[in-house]
Amino acid sequence: MDSDETQHLLPGGDSVWVLSTPAASQNLAQFLSLFRSGATDPLIFGDAGQPEGVVIPFEVWRALVEASTDEEGFDASYSVARHRLKNPGGPSVPIEEVAAELGWDLDEDLDDSEFRKPK
Repeated sequence: MDSDETQHLLPGGDSVWVLSTPAASQNLAQFLSLFRSGATDPLIFGDAGQPEGVVIPFEVWRALVEASTDEEGFDASYSVARHRLKNPGGPSVPIEEVAAELGWDLDEDLDDSEFRKPK
């Protein structure tokens, strides 16, 4: 009998665990409980060990949609990055100027708790 989970190798060398579709449907309520408790790990599922669907928390989905539809911000950031890469011998640019060009607020408080080492 096949396992409910299969490791799937991604093109970049990383891997993900793919839950079988029947197992995903049986565990959906448990994933909702995890999402409600603040977990953000996706539920990746499919058949024959191939990832075909992903269940993520609603707030993560909203953030992805917002980021993916910010075409103006992306185009400007891409243009600045392309210009800098084409001219690597140019003068050094202060981080404040780069941030301003990209529309970043360096004084904005960020939640970095997920990157901190546990005490």
